[in-house]
Amino acid sequence: MIEVVAMVCFISDPNKCKDVHLSFAAESVTPQQCMMYGQMELAKWTEGNPNWTIRKFSCGRSGRFAKA
Repeated sequence: MIEVVAMVCFISDPNKCKDVHLSFAAESVTPQQCMMYGQMELAKWTEGNPNWTIRKFSCGRSGRFAKA
């Protein structure tokens, strides 16, 4: 399983940011493919969260990133 971690910030208060963890199941996905597919997953997330903007994101194996 691959995980996309994005730092998102509140549009009306750009100093209010948080990390969002999105996991998606895909067989044999490389980190490069994750970057491509991750953009699609983030686009879906953005549609449901219009008050937030994505600052940056990265990909990796699920569970690799510490969750605070």
